[in-house]
Amino acid sequence: MTKLTIVAFDGTRFELEAETGSTVMENAVRNSVPGIEAECGGACACATCHVYVDEEWTDKVGPPAPMEEDMLDFAYEVRPTSRLSCQIKITQELDGLVVNVPERQA
Repeated sequence: MTKLTIVAFDGTRFELEAETGSTVMENAVRNSVPGIEAECGGACACATCHVYVDEEWTDKVGPPAPMEEDMLDFAYEVRPTSRLSCQIKITQELDGLVVNVPERQA
């Protein structure tokens, strides 16, 4: 299991044990993290699972793929560290990953 921390907009920290191969979004939904709506269920067809990757993790997580970049155009208050949580796969290299949920989703 990999440690994953999702920080809700109100500052509540969700310290999770995430299964390798799952996505950040799946873990957020499974643990009822507020602010992750995931309307498309992880198909990269909306921007309602938008998160900000902690700056210490951006290189390890990597940049968004072109399709994800297109969907981020619909996200609220996009930043350089913005990603769709449905597109971040949990790996052992991401043990300790921290992401933050924005104030609202698109």
